[in-house]
Amino acid sequence: QSMDSTLHYIHNDSDLSTNSSFSPEEERKSKVQDVVPQALLDQYLSMTDPSRAQTVDTEIAKHCAYSLPGVALTLGRQNWHCLKDTYETLASDMQWKVRRTLAFSIHELAVILGDQLTAGDLVPVFNGFLKDLDEVRIGVLKHLHDFLKLLHVDKRREYLYQLQEFLVTDNSRNWRFRAELAEQLILLLDLYSARDIYDYLRPIAFSLCADKVSSVRWISYKLVSEMVKKLYMASTPTFTIDLMNELVAKFCRCHKWSGRQTFVFICQ
Repeated sequence: QSMDSTLHYIHNDSDLSTNSSFSPEEERKSKVQDVVPQALLDQYLSMTDPSRAQTVDTEIAKHCAYSLPGVALTLGRQNWHCLKDTYETLASDMQWKVRRTLAFSIHELAVILGDQLTAGDLVPVFNGFLKDLDEVRIGVLKHLHDFLKLLHVDKRREYLYQLQEFLVTDNSRNWRFRAELAEQLILLLDLYSARDIYDYLRPIAFSLCADKVSSVRWISYKLVSEMVKKLYMASTPTFTIDLMNELVAKFCRCHKWSGRQTFVFICQ
């Protein structure tokens, strides 16, 4: 009966999520659910306490981060309020391994939570990961398409301005980062309009085609060819013609043989 009254309180108090001045009793009630034994959930949530990491196990926060999507799936999106604070605590953990673990699974969590909770609670965390260390950024980069496709069109377009930043890494020799970017851009072509592709994705693709590492260039040739196909299928042929002219000017008539070879490979 006590749990039923608590759940009734949670589901019917519309101001609960916006009230930041919880009393200890209200704070406890906000973590109550009826899917798994409450003591089990309380034990899990307590493991993110920084003092435990220092006295019990330095890896405990990483294990919590690894398990969090599974816990969220078990509890369901209606009980996300139980995990939200813990997720934000883990997302700002001092250990990059913890943040990296969350970065690799944020797209899975977005599927579990749905578009509204994702926009409100996950997008700010996602934006923070984009500015993090390369070890963390690679997690969001590897699943960039999986995450962005879950956002509304207007929100998705905001990330067009940030894609260029993936060309800059902490270590310039980290060519796998750029190769992954090229792979993701191929998938992202389906999410954006012809104008967005021409204005934002085209300059990145041309930059990747001139990369120093052949593995990056090979993926980029496929990217440019898919871009040509996508623009050709669009209703405005102007972008295709402009892109073809740029390919001829930049690569076909390049004074370096490597540039002319690039043109041939793209045609192939």
